[in-house]
Amino acid sequence: MSLISLKSDRDLEALRAAADLVSRTLAEVATHVRPGVTTMDLDRVAETFVRDHGAEPAFKGYKVGRAVFPATLCTSINDVVVHGIPDDAPIEEGQILTADCGVVLDGFYGDSAYTFAVGEISDELAGLCAATYDSLLAGISFAVAGGRVGDISSAVQQHCERLGYGVVRDLVGHGIGRSLHEAPQVPNFGRRGVGRKLKHGMTMCIEPMITLGAPDVSTDDDMWTIRTVDGRAAAHYEHMIAVLKGGPEVLTTFEHIEKVVPAPYRQPAEQNG
Repeated sequence: MSLISLKSDRDLEALRAAADLVSRTLAEVATHVRPGVTTMDLDRVAETFVRDHGAEPAFKGYKVGRAVFPATLCTSINDVVVHGIPDDAPIEEGQILTADCGVVLDGFYGDSAYTFAVGEISDELAGLCAATYDSLLAGISFAVAGGRVGDISSAVQQHCERLGYGVVRDLVGHGIGRSLHEAPQVPNFGRRGVGRKLKHGMTMCIEPMITLGAPDVSTDDDMWTIRTVDGRAAAHYEHMIAVLKGGPEVLTTFEHIEKVVPAPYRQPAEQNG
């Protein structure tokens, strides 16, 4: 079982700074999200912003086996759940686009993801975004010292499945600190009262990945792009949080983004189907 790194007060200050930068990077990306823009355009915006603020992109050059990720952002459109590679195809009115960004600032990592509406989207897609965002908040509310990882996982799963959405099981949230992916893994499904114990000083990324249809996913030949098997859309929101004695602290924020673009989840999640 992998050791969990408990963060000192000084570590938490550094993580707050990294989280703030990744939040502001996504807000800068938000100023460019519109029909006709390419995901490669958005990637260049993000990389420039990160480097101009004294940090490095965390994803660019990241290796899993022989696969090396080539970009600053993961850009995932409609049926792509995560790890979409930026390209020169224009994004289109009515699509949803998840931008997932990571930074390294003074040796600490920041990581956050946000699903954007490209122009006007359908009520069905807005409902998916609402359910995914609300499940993130539900999960965060259980990130309490003395609890268990399964408490977070169960909260996400129960919220989405009762509304008829699919909860991806092949992908998980994770600890974060001086490494992008640390222990513990944080699944989006599970049972309360099981899993690793939550302790003061733990820092992690909670990131529901939720689908309109079945939860099954497949990986493209590029070894990165993960999409739904049934071709239906997926949404993904991710926050960095710290488990503290007084309750969870959300280190990242979507407030900067929502000063720029309307939040696609600002409507009640409705029953799917």
